[in-house]
Amino acid sequence: MKKYSIETTVGIFMVIGLICVGYMTVKLGKVSLFGDDTYPLFARFTSVSGLRVGSSVEIYGIQVGTVTNLAIDHDKQMGVVEMKIDKGTMVYDDAAATIKSAGLIGDKYVKIDPGGSGEPLKPKGAITQTSVPADIEDLIGKYAFGDTKKEPEKGSEKSVK
Repeated sequence: MKKYSIETTVGIFMVIGLICVGYMTVKLGKVSLFGDDTYPLFARFTSVSGLRVGSSVEIYGIQVGTVTNLAIDHDKQMGVVEMKIDKGTMVYDDAAATIKSAGLIGDKYVKIDPGGSGEPLKPKGAITQTSVPADIEDLIGKYAFGDTKKEPEKGSEKSVK
């Protein structure tokens, strides 16, 4: 009888351990089993340099979603960013999206100004007003390697005869 009680105890602990591992996998992997608490939105940018899947999406400095996919729109020659936004967050059709950098050399993220004077965007809607800031690396490279062109001062040009 003692043999069966030890096996039963070990079996119970194994089942509890597997349930704990499964729970932690779902929680840490951010997998939703009973429905999704987010909705997808899209935005098209001329450049998505530095942005990657998993980057945060912020409104008023608060993370309200993540970037889930990066693709190319061959018809419009633009990068397409797919984002998942928390269901409680309202984004309107006059919203504006910008790719920002967290610090000088920090990770890139999408900053959304949600608007408010238009209609709320439906799931799979698109933010049409987008902008990309100047790439600081390109600016530094141009300045460091003398790629910027200086205009000649007036009156300093030599006339060739």
